[in-house]
Amino acid sequence: MGMPWVHANLAQALVADGFIVAMPAHRGDNYQDPGTPGPESWKLRPVEVSHTIDALGQDPRFRPLLALDKVGMYGMSAGGHTALSLAGGRWSPASFTKHCDADIKDDFQACVGLATELRSNFLDGAKTTLALWVIHSRFKDATWQTHTDPRIAAIVAAVPYAADFDMTSLAAPPVPLALVTARLDKWLVPRFHADAVLAACAACERLADFATGGHGALLSPLPPGLSGTIGDLLNDPPGFDRAETSVVDRKVSAFFKRHLLR
Repeated sequence: MGMPWVHANLAQALVADGFIVAMPAHRGDNYQDPGTPGPESWKLRPVEVSHTIDALGQDPRFRPLLALDKVGMYGMSAGGHTALSLAGGRWSPASFTKHCDADIKDDFQACVGLATELRSNFLDGAKTTLALWVIHSRFKDATWQTHTDPRIAAIVAAVPYAADFDMTSLAAPPVPLALVTARLDKWLVPRFHADAVLAACAACERLADFATGGHGALLSPLPPGLSGTIGDLLNDPPGFDRAETSVVDRKVSAFFKRHLLR
């Protein structure tokens, strides 16, 4: 969603357990500046996380309270992509294009975001063709994108975009890495993303799996009144119990306590 409020309850759970929480607004991909979501923003995000740690470390209000060699990083969706980058993963815009070439029909929203959606009608073919033309014109760079920060000592990637990663680069992360998945995620179909990471990484932990949750299961509070494509992708599927979200928030905090407070 590109806004901090949708992670307010997780932040409260972390603060209650003694953590200091910072939420950077990523350039080109936040609710006030949504101009360049996707790979262009993903190139910048990991460095922006490092800059956030720098800023906190230089702030006299927080510096005495921080252990800058024991930073935890949580990211969801595009933030999950950032988390995987910081866990040692390498990806490229060309790999994004390669995934969409192969799987756009089964993972359409992962390739086009909120621009449009398939409706099982005569326009679907044209939408797919146009989407691939735009993707090929914008995302040709095969340069591997990497960035790690030695201060980050534990990472949680929640329903992450992951199909553009070289999975071998995530086979043995240098820090503990946990994932949160959602079976009914229609924005990032799990088998192409989080499940693929878990299949490649024997040491990674599936922290939680929402059996009836969608892509928005971790947004808490969930923005009310979402409609259209974004509502279809983020609103809770029928039968999903929002109490599960608070349970997972506590699991995230417990994961960080286990690995950062030893």
